[in-house]
Amino acid sequence: MTEPTGPLSGLLVADFSRVLAGPYCTMLLADLGADVIKVESPQGDDTRRWMPPVTKEGVSTYYMSINRNKRSVALDLRDEADLQAARELARRADVFVHNFKPGGLAKFGLDYESVSGTNPRVVYASISGFGSGGGADLPGYDLMVQAMSGLMSLTGDADGPPYRAGISAFDVIAGLHTTIGILAALNYRAATGRGQHVEASLMASAMSGMVNQTNAYAAGGVVPFRMGNSHPSLFPYEPLPASDGDLIVTAGNDAQFRRLCEVLGAPELADDPRFAANEGRTANRAELRPLLVDLLSRRPAADWFEELIKAGVPCGPINTVDKGIEFATRIGLDPVVTAGHGDEAVPTMRHPLTFSLTPPRYDLLPPTLDEHGEEVRAWLADTSGDHGEETGGPAR
Repeated sequence: MTEPTGPLSGLLVADFSRVLAGPYCTMLLADLGADVIKVESPQGDDTRRWMPPVTKEGVSTYYMSINRNKRSVALDLRDEADLQAARELARRADVFVHNFKPGGLAKFGLDYESVSGTNPRVVYASISGFGSGGGADLPGYDLMVQAMSGLMSLTGDADGPPYRAGISAFDVIAGLHTTIGILAALNYRAATGRGQHVEASLMASAMSGMVNQTNAYAAGGVVPFRMGNSHPSLFPYEPLPASDGDLIVTAGNDAQFRRLCEVLGAPELADDPRFAANEGRTANRAELRPLLVDLLSRRPAADWFEELIKAGVPCGPINTVDKGIEFATRIGLDPVVTAGHGDEAVPTMRHPLTFSLTPPRYDLLPPTLDEHGEEVRAWLADTSGDHGEETGGPAR
């Protein structure tokens, strides 16, 4: 196989994480050229067993979605030989990522103090549910954080029960935040030669990721509440019924609202003192909404979509996931790529970024458990030279 290329080529990542936040982070790094060694227990990552759905080969699509471009080694940290291999990998790594409970790796000598003692240049990233302080003993599950952060209190119909988001939103956001932290720490290391400990938590990511809603309380003393598909600060910014189904209609500013009214054939609405400015539209949404619904109900959603987009009014249909992927394909985003080569290649979702010089790679299929164990163990056991300053892992 050809040598890896990419903006992170040469970096060795020891990935002791499992489930979603950590593996998503390390996959993004791997796509950009980092050599990611996925360390699993002999039972393997939990998501290997999270099914259905499965591929035609019977592999969990959940696991497949966040583990490409990695190599797997199964290490039992209760076994002395495997523990020594884990410690040696940590000593050689540029980046160490884990999502054990805070303090959970200390008994194995794989906590930050121990690893940085033999590898002072390491960027050591810890992901937890609720941080390493008063929430250290709480298990870190996304659904718990969606509930305890307040997100579920915002999700659902105004007169209905709270709902979780359709994805593990804070796992994904925490994974992204961890990636940012790792890259920032690597930049600092490049300037100073010093590694450091980067900590992320789902709860901290929730507080930041809920942006205007958390800040409504922090800065304004306002406790947000469920509004269904309505927005607390904008109107219209929600689904509105056309003659054959709902259409998302958004007017993020006064000029967009005026263009909306012109396309709908009611320009006078944009001059109405109640609706001319966003603050008024939001305050008087109960009066404005039925007027817009009446106008939109005269034609199908597809007709309005074409005309409103042409006029510069943001809008769109409410797609199922398959239709969303089809739309992304139609507009040239090419969301589905293949990982691996030849007959063994499998479909996977494209890395979210594009680069003009160093595109993401999709060389390796998500590994089977311990698929690369033999070569990784042999490399870690090789003491013929000083590996302290080398870059990258065992030869591919």
